[in-house]
Amino acid sequence: MRILFIGDVVGSNGREMVKTHLSTLKKKYNPSITIINGENSAHGKGITQTIYRQFLELGAQAITLGNHAWDKREIFEFIDEAKYLIRPANYPEGTPGKGIAYVTFNDVEVAVINLQGRTFLPAIDCPFRKADELIEEAKKRTKIIFVDFHAETTSEKIAMGWYLDGRVTAVVGTHTHVQTADERILPEGTAFITDVGMTGPYDGILGVTKEAVLTRFLTNLPVRFEVDEGRGQLSGVIIELDKTSGHAKSIKRIQINDDHQEILM
Repeated sequence: MRILFIGDVVGSNGREMVKTHLSTLKKKYNPSITIINGENSAHGKGITQTIYRQFLELGAQAITLGNHAWDKREIFEFIDEAKYLIRPANYPEGTPGKGIAYVTFNDVEVAVINLQGRTFLPAIDCPFRKADELIEEAKKRTKIIFVDFHAETTSEKIAMGWYLDGRVTAVVGTHTHVQTADERILPEGTAFITDVGMTGPYDGILGVTKEAVLTRFLTNLPVRFEVDEGRGQLSGVIIELDKTSGHAKSIKRIQINDDHQEILM
Protein backbone atom coordinates (compact mmCIF):
# COMPACT_ATOMS: atom_id res chain seq x y z
CA MET A 1 0.00 0.00 0.00
CA ARG A 2 1.32 3.45 -0.89
CA ILE A 3 0.58 7.06 0.05
CA LEU A 4 1.50 9.90 -2.32
CA PHE A 5 1.86 13.31 -0.70
CA ILE A 6 2.36 16.57 -2.62
CA GLY A 7 3.83 19.46 -0.64
CA ASP A 8 2.66 23.08 -0.31
CA VAL A 9 0.89 23.97 -3.56
CA VAL A 10 1.50 27.68 -4.25
CA GLY A 11 -0.83 29.68 -6.48
CA SER A 12 -1.94 28.95 -10.03
CA ASN A 13 1.60 27.84 -10.90
CA GLY A 14 1.46 25.09 -8.31
CA ARG A 15 -2.06 24.07 -9.28
CA GLU A 16 -0.94 23.75 -12.90
CA MET A 17 1.96 21.52 -11.85
CA VAL A 18 -0.48 19.25 -10.01
CA LYS A 19 -2.79 19.18 -13.02
CA THR A 20 0.10 18.40 -15.38
CA HIS A 21 1.90 15.73 -13.38
CA LEU A 22 -0.45 14.09 -10.87
CA SER A 23 -2.00 11.60 -13.29
CA THR A 24 1.46 10.51 -14.48
CA LEU A 25 2.71 10.06 -10.92
CA LYS A 26 -0.37 8.03 -10.02
CA LYS A 27 0.13 5.77 -13.03
CA LYS A 28 3.78 5.24 -12.14
CA TYR A 29 3.46 4.64 -8.40
CA ASN A 30 -0.15 3.48 -8.12
CA PRO A 31 -0.77 5.12 -4.72
CA SER A 32 -3.71 3.96 -2.68
CA ILE A 33 -4.20 7.43 -1.22
CA THR A 34 -3.11 10.85 -2.52
CA ILE A 35 -2.86 13.82 -0.13
CA ILE A 36 -2.12 17.44 -1.08
CA ASN A 37 -1.17 20.36 1.15
CA GLY A 38 -3.21 23.23 -0.29
CA GLU A 39 -2.83 26.04 2.24
CA ASN A 40 -1.13 28.36 -0.30
CA SER A 41 -3.05 27.27 -3.37
CA ALA A 42 -5.17 30.42 -3.80
CA HIS A 43 -2.85 33.23 -4.94
CA GLY A 44 -0.22 32.08 -2.46
CA LYS A 45 -2.36 32.30 0.67
CA GLY A 46 -5.34 30.19 1.63
CA ILE A 47 -7.68 27.97 -0.35
CA THR A 48 -11.09 28.39 -1.99
CA GLN A 49 -13.93 25.94 -2.35
CA THR A 50 -13.35 25.78 -6.10
CA ILE A 51 -9.69 24.84 -5.65
CA TYR A 52 -10.55 22.27 -2.99
CA ARG A 53 -12.97 20.60 -5.39
CA GLN A 54 -10.44 20.77 -8.22
CA PHE A 55 -7.88 18.86 -6.16
CA LEU A 56 -10.43 16.15 -5.43
CA GLU A 57 -11.38 15.96 -9.11
CA LEU A 58 -7.70 15.61 -10.04
CA GLY A 59 -7.45 12.55 -7.82
CA ALA A 60 -6.60 13.66 -4.28
CA GLN A 61 -8.43 12.03 -1.38
CA ALA A 62 -7.49 14.57 1.31
CA ILE A 63 -6.31 18.20 1.45
CA THR A 64 -4.29 19.48 4.40
CA LEU A 65 -3.73 23.10 5.38
CA GLY A 66 -1.52 25.20 7.69
CA ASN A 67 -1.04 28.67 9.12
CA HIS A 68 -2.60 30.33 6.02
CA ALA A 69 -5.76 28.26 6.30
CA TRP A 70 -7.92 31.29 7.10
CA ASP A 71 -6.50 33.79 4.59
CA LYS A 72 -9.43 33.43 2.18
CA ARG A 73 -12.51 34.45 4.10
CA GLU A 74 -14.79 32.17 2.12
CA ILE A 75 -13.28 29.15 3.88
CA PHE A 76 -15.59 29.86 6.82
CA GLU A 77 -18.53 29.27 4.48
CA PHE A 78 -17.58 25.72 3.46
CA ILE A 79 -14.93 24.19 5.74
CA ASP A 80 -17.42 22.49 8.03
CA GLU A 81 -19.02 20.72 5.06
CA ALA A 82 -15.73 19.88 3.29
CA LYS A 83 -15.32 16.25 4.35
CA TYR A 84 -11.71 15.88 3.20
CA LEU A 85 -10.34 19.34 4.04
CA ILE A 86 -8.19 19.18 7.17
CA ARG A 87 -6.93 22.23 9.06
CA PRO A 88 -4.36 22.10 11.90
CA ALA A 89 -5.94 20.12 14.71
CA ASN A 90 -4.31 22.09 17.51
CA TYR A 91 -6.31 25.27 16.96
CA PRO A 92 -8.41 26.01 20.06
CA GLU A 93 -11.70 24.30 20.75
CA GLY A 94 -14.50 25.87 18.70
CA THR A 95 -12.38 26.64 15.63
CA PRO A 96 -14.28 25.74 12.43
CA GLY A 97 -13.31 22.62 10.54
CA LYS A 98 -11.52 19.50 11.74
CA GLY A 99 -7.96 18.32 12.27
CA ILE A 100 -8.42 14.68 11.34
CA ALA A 101 -10.19 12.90 8.50
CA TYR A 102 -10.52 9.29 7.43
CA VAL A 103 -10.19 8.14 3.84
CA THR A 104 -10.78 4.60 2.62
CA PHE A 105 -9.03 2.40 0.05
CA ASN A 106 -10.40 -1.11 -0.55
CA ASP A 107 -12.08 -1.09 2.88
CA VAL A 108 -8.82 -0.02 4.59
CA GLU A 109 -9.09 3.27 6.48
CA VAL A 110 -6.30 5.84 6.61
CA ALA A 111 -6.37 8.57 9.24
CA VAL A 112 -4.97 11.90 8.03
CA ILE A 113 -3.95 14.37 10.75
CA ASN A 114 -2.81 17.98 10.28
CA LEU A 115 -0.85 19.74 13.04
CA GLN A 116 0.82 23.16 13.24
CA GLY A 117 4.03 24.02 15.05
CA ARG A 118 4.34 26.85 17.56
CA THR A 119 7.96 27.99 17.18
CA PHE A 120 7.99 31.28 15.19
CA LEU A 121 4.30 30.77 14.39
CA PRO A 122 1.13 31.97 16.16
CA ALA A 123 0.68 30.62 19.67
CA ILE A 124 -1.94 27.88 19.53
CA ASP A 125 -2.46 24.66 21.47
CA CYS A 126 0.33 22.13 21.89
CA PRO A 127 0.72 19.97 18.74
CA PHE A 128 2.39 17.15 20.69
CA ARG A 129 -0.48 16.80 23.18
CA LYS A 130 -3.04 17.11 20.40
CA ALA A 131 -1.21 14.38 18.48
CA ASP A 132 -1.52 12.09 21.54
CA GLU A 133 -5.24 12.74 21.66
CA LEU A 134 -5.91 12.16 17.96
CA ILE A 135 -3.72 9.07 17.69
CA GLU A 136 -5.66 7.50 20.56
CA GLU A 137 -8.86 8.28 18.66
CA ALA A 138 -7.53 7.04 15.31
CA LYS A 139 -6.17 3.77 16.71
CA LYS A 140 -9.73 2.68 17.46
CA ARG A 141 -10.36 2.63 13.69
CA THR A 142 -7.04 2.06 11.91
CA LYS A 143 -3.32 1.45 12.28
CA ILE A 144 -2.50 3.65 9.28
CA ILE A 145 -2.03 7.23 10.46
CA PHE A 146 -0.50 9.96 8.31
CA VAL A 147 0.62 13.26 9.90
CA ASP A 148 1.30 16.52 8.03
CA PHE A 149 3.21 18.66 10.54
CA HIS A 150 3.17 22.25 9.30
CA ALA A 151 5.98 23.95 11.21
CA GLU A 152 8.72 26.53 10.85
CA THR A 153 11.77 25.02 12.52
CA THR A 154 13.61 21.84 11.66
CA SER A 155 14.06 21.06 15.36
CA GLU A 156 10.33 21.08 16.10
CA LYS A 157 9.58 18.89 13.09
CA ILE A 158 12.33 16.40 13.89
CA ALA A 159 11.15 16.32 17.50
CA MET A 160 7.65 15.44 16.32
CA GLY A 161 9.03 12.63 14.19
CA TRP A 162 10.80 11.05 17.15
CA TYR A 163 7.85 11.70 19.46
CA LEU A 164 5.49 9.80 17.16
CA ASP A 165 7.89 7.08 15.99
CA GLY A 166 6.14 3.72 16.07
CA ARG A 167 2.74 5.27 16.74
CA VAL A 168 2.01 6.60 13.24
CA THR A 169 2.83 5.56 9.70
CA ALA A 170 4.40 8.84 8.63
CA VAL A 171 5.29 12.33 9.82
CA VAL A 172 6.00 14.68 6.93
CA GLY A 173 6.99 18.30 7.43
CA THR A 174 5.56 21.17 5.41
CA HIS A 175 5.64 25.00 5.47
CA THR A 176 9.26 25.95 4.73
CA HIS A 177 8.94 25.18 0.99
CA VAL A 178 12.44 23.72 0.53
CA GLN A 179 12.70 19.96 0.17
CA THR A 180 15.08 18.38 2.67
CA ALA A 181 17.26 15.34 1.98
CA ASP A 182 16.72 13.55 5.29
CA GLU A 183 13.93 11.13 4.43
CA ARG A 184 14.19 7.93 6.46
CA ILE A 185 12.32 5.22 8.29
CA LEU A 186 12.74 5.81 12.01
CA PRO A 187 13.64 2.80 14.21
CA GLU A 188 10.07 1.96 15.24
CA GLY A 189 8.64 2.12 11.71
CA THR A 190 7.56 5.71 11.06
CA ALA A 191 8.46 7.39 7.75
CA PHE A 192 9.86 10.88 8.27
CA ILE A 193 11.07 13.90 6.27
CA THR A 194 11.68 17.36 7.70
CA ASP A 195 10.12 19.15 4.73
CA VAL A 196 8.55 17.78 1.58
CA GLY A 197 9.11 21.04 -0.30
CA MET A 198 6.75 23.19 -2.35
CA THR A 199 4.83 22.77 -5.58
CA GLY A 200 4.81 26.05 -7.45
CA PRO A 201 7.18 28.70 -8.84
CA TYR A 202 10.69 27.34 -9.35
CA ASP A 203 12.51 30.64 -9.88
CA GLY A 204 11.02 32.74 -7.10
CA ILE A 205 11.96 32.77 -3.42
CA LEU A 206 9.72 30.29 -1.62
CA GLY A 207 7.15 30.98 -4.32
CA VAL A 208 7.32 34.79 -4.13
CA THR A 209 8.89 37.10 -6.73
CA LYS A 210 12.64 37.56 -6.21
CA GLU A 211 12.41 41.34 -6.56
CA ALA A 212 9.97 41.77 -3.69
CA VAL A 213 11.93 39.56 -1.30
CA LEU A 214 15.27 41.17 -2.20
CA THR A 215 13.80 44.63 -1.66
CA ARG A 216 12.59 43.56 1.76
CA PHE A 217 16.03 42.23 2.73
CA LEU A 218 17.88 45.25 1.36
CA THR A 219 15.64 47.97 2.80
CA ASN A 220 13.63 46.30 5.59
CA LEU A 221 10.63 48.25 4.30
CA PRO A 222 7.12 46.80 3.91
CA VAL A 223 6.77 45.12 0.53
CA ARG A 224 3.78 43.47 -1.11
CA PHE A 225 4.62 39.85 -1.87
CA GLU A 226 3.26 38.42 -5.13
CA VAL A 227 3.39 34.83 -6.32
CA ASP A 228 6.08 34.38 -8.96
CA GLU A 229 5.25 33.30 -12.51
CA GLY A 230 7.23 31.28 -15.00
CA ARG A 231 8.75 27.85 -14.53
CA GLY A 232 7.19 25.49 -12.03
CA GLN A 233 8.23 22.64 -9.78
CA LEU A 234 6.50 19.78 -7.99
CA SER A 235 7.73 18.33 -4.72
CA GLY A 236 6.38 15.28 -2.97
CA VAL A 237 7.05 11.91 -1.37
CA ILE A 238 5.83 8.40 -1.99
CA ILE A 239 5.52 6.19 1.09
CA GLU A 240 5.12 2.44 1.01
CA LEU A 241 3.62 0.80 4.06
CA ASP A 242 2.46 -2.46 5.55
CA LYS A 243 -1.30 -2.14 5.87
CA THR A 244 -1.46 -4.79 8.58
CA SER A 245 0.99 -3.18 11.01
CA GLY A 246 0.65 0.39 9.76
CA HIS A 247 4.45 0.69 9.71
CA ALA A 248 6.24 2.34 6.79
CA LYS A 249 8.53 0.27 4.59
CA SER A 250 10.06 3.06 2.49
CA ILE A 251 9.89 6.78 1.77
CA LYS A 252 11.24 8.39 -1.39
CA ARG A 253 11.41 12.01 -2.46
CA ILE A 254 9.83 13.23 -5.69
CA GLN A 255 11.11 16.39 -7.35
CA ILE A 256 10.05 17.63 -10.76
CA ASN A 257 11.51 20.81 -12.28
CA ASP A 258 13.62 21.81 -15.27
CA ASP A 259 16.82 20.71 -13.52
CA HIS A 260 15.57 17.52 -11.87
CA GLN A 261 13.09 15.50 -13.83
CA GLU A 262 11.63 13.38 -11.07
CA ILE A 263 14.53 12.61 -8.78
CA LEU A 264 13.96 9.68 -6.47
CA MET A 265 16.79 9.44 -3.94
